Amino acid sequence: MLGHADLSLTIKAGVQWGLFAGSIQALGTAKHHERYLRDAVETDLLGCFAMTETGHGSDVANLATTATYDEATGEIVVHTPGPDARKDYIGNAAQDARMAVVYAQLITKGERHGVHAVLVPVRDEAGNALPGVTLSDCGRKMGLNGVDNGRIVFDQVRVPRENLLDRYGQVAEDGTYSSSIASDNARFFTTLGALVKGRVCIGGAALAASKTGLAIAVRYAESRRQFPRPGGGGEEVTLLDYRTHQRRLLPLLARSAVLSLAQDELVAELHRVTNPVLLGAAPSPGPQKALEAKAAGMKALLTWHATEALQEAREACGGAGFLSENRIAQLKGDTDVFTTFEGDNTVLAQLLGKHLLATYRDTLKQAGKLGAARAVTTSLVDAYAGRTPARALAGFVGETLADLRRTEDAGPLDRDWQLRLLAHRERRVLESLVARMRKRSAAGADAFTVVNEVQDHLVLAAKAHLDAHVASTAAAAIERADGEGSERARALLGRVLDLHVLAQLEADRAWYLERGLITPARSRELTSAVNALCAQLRPHAGRVVDAFALPEGWLGASIAR
Repeated sequence: MLGHADLSLTIKAGVQWGLFAGSIQALGTAKHHERYLRDAVETDLLGCFAMTETGHGSDVANLATTATYDEATGEIVVHTPGPDARKDYIGNAAQDARMAVVYAQLITKGERHGVHAVLVPVRDEAGNALPGVTLSDCGRKMGLNGVDNGRIVFDQVRVPRENLLDRYGQVAEDGTYSSSIASDNARFFTTLGALVKGRVCIGGAALAASKTGLAIAVRYAESRRQFPRPGGGGEEVTLLDYRTHQRRLLPLLARSAVLSLAQDELVAELHRVTNPVLLGAAPSPGPQKALEAKAAGMKALLTWHATEALQEAREACGGAGFLSENRIAQLKGDTDVFTTFEGDNTVLAQLLGKHLLATYRDTLKQAGKLGAARAVTTSLVDAYAGRTPARALAGFVGETLADLRRTEDAGPLDRDWQLRLLAHRERRVLESLVARMRKRSAAGADAFTVVNEVQDHLVLAAKAHLDAHVASTAAAAIERADGEGSERARALLGRVLDLHVLAQLEADRAWYLERGLITPARSRELTSAVNALCAQLRPHAGRVVDAFALPEGWLGASIAR
């Protein structure tokens, strides 16, 4: 909701409640909750989330800041060993935060135990930096200048042992380390997994900004007129009646609506998986890993969409879109960094790709030798069980090229054909990725080289999976719609989903053509179908925008009135 109104406020709120208070809630225990959580929630204790370092952004496992336990005093000593270990780009650090959740390498009895979180006071109540803490401002940025991003350096700063957020790793008075999770690697990913909601929220905020920008651009395109129609008596034509303008805005509008359905499903999954954990249950590795992978991929997808949608919305509004008073420029500047923080998008796509590989491997193991052989020969893999609507799932098993070509007769608006094609691409990209990796491994390449040489393929696998997941999730959501007016809503949403999917297929048709998955005739038909859908949805563009339910005052642009 905040993302529609003020993205700097969105990030400030996210840092305070999602990251700072969220770390205390998810990684702390009762003593931390009782002492700090209410003050953090009520903003009596302002905080920040000190994870990223100048030399380590996405590579959290190798952060250089240290938190060394001193047995003699019972204190943890937090230290910045060099310039690259400086905490950087930290929201709330430059001005407001009085305490930081610092992620550092925990050391006890001379042994490292990996990255843990420690609560470290950084300012007194008057706002002055505490001894051993150096605070500075990152300065003006491309956007989000309502957020006081800053840098923090620690010089042998001592805090009580109790300041360690020790849900997953404890330090006794004598320095003995213990954890309910034996593996350092598993403990690290469990710690990061507890913070998955940050990525879900960033994706949601990016989608909100996309909707706001597109709502402004569509409203403007419905009222702005340019060039008279020949023989039309001199009356000029509204922008949205031009096919090129429809092509610029309506597929992005459709994608925003479809992504909303997928985002809703992700938020529901977040609640199902994390709420029991926050109430004290042990994390369930399978659902937790699936959630983390999906959240990583969706965050990348939604923030890349925001970058594209807001650029197109700006251009579609001409000079008016460049004026600050019409907000799109500000939305563009504020969301640009969304593709970077909470995880660089390309890195997150690779994370999802690796999860798909692991799921593929586990699927083959569970199938046994006979099942594995059948999987290879019939192209069988479905990375997320239950993802596709039940009525279409049976048709995906053992799908062959001949099957797909036969379904072309149904036409591009046939939902089963759309979902089959996207699912087939997902499987084919993943299986060809596996084949490439096996070939390089068999040739003697080391593990790093094998993965490094297929990084582009990992990103493609993630994209193919997300395309199929979003479409099938939206199709299932539309099928479930009920209540008054649901039949008309399903009809309109069905056309919206058609435009989203066919515009996507049209953009990727070279891939489908190269592999014989569509004919040249169907490729040409995709363009005709997208044009026809744009014409059909043009009278309903305002209705789709109205369905975003943005109060008039929230748009805040004169051209949208």
